[in-house]
Amino acid sequence: MAKQTLFGWHAVQSLVENQPDQVVRVHLQQGREDSRVQGITESASRFGIALEFSSRKALDEMAGQGSHQGIVALVKAPKEWQESDLDDLVRQRGPQLLLLVLDGVTDPHNLGACLRTADAAGVNAVLVPKDKSAALTPAAIKVASGAAQTLPLVRVTNLARSLRSLQQQGVWVVGTAGEADSSLYQASLTGPLALVMGAEGKGLRRLTREHCDQLVNLPMQGTVGSLNVSVAAGVCLFEAVRQRQAK
Repeated sequence: MAKQTLFGWHAVQSLVENQPDQVVRVHLQQGREDSRVQGITESASRFGIALEFSSRKALDEMAGQGSHQGIVALVKAPKEWQESDLDDLVRQRGPQLLLLVLDGVTDPHNLGACLRTADAAGVNAVLVPKDKSAALTPAAIKVASGAAQTLPLVRVTNLARSLRSLQQQGVWVVGTAGEADSSLYQASLTGPLALVMGAEGKGLRRLTREHCDQLVNLPMQGTVGSLNVSVAAGVCLFEAVRQRQAK
């Protein structure tokens, strides 16, 4: 069984409380005695999770360059999803299908934040290209706050081809672009949907744009020209949630 490290109080607590079966062991910094330590100790005991007190140096080594805040967990590595799993997912979810596609997001923190946002919005899977895309590093897993363990992350060989395959199965593909003529709030985001977000600054690649059924923009009201990709994804995804609930 492949394992990874997860660190930081919020990330570890979230995983322990919501997906305890994914946690193998929790390491706490020696000498810490406060309400947080008491809370995680009680949770670990309740779910049968092994708990150890370790030196700060040992925690530093486990977390690498990350800021562990005095807690590091050994967790099961997220399942590796294959492109072939997408077809089954499309069939299973039907008109409720909601996918997030990230084109060229190379910052692990942005990837983790997008996973967390996607999980909160009820996204069924996140698609990224195998090349020029951030890896699911410990830092990304920390920022995802548990979403990396449950939300399918599918790495596809050819993103344009995958989008075309989704379209052939009846999925409506909506991409975001600052120069688009239509606003996000003018688009219909109900039914089986793949929302495509580009990297901050560069946006969607040309071939990706050409494989979208519709391009929309976020109507910016101030002096800032663009949003961080995870923030923009949150705005778009929760507009889709609003429309679906209204329907």
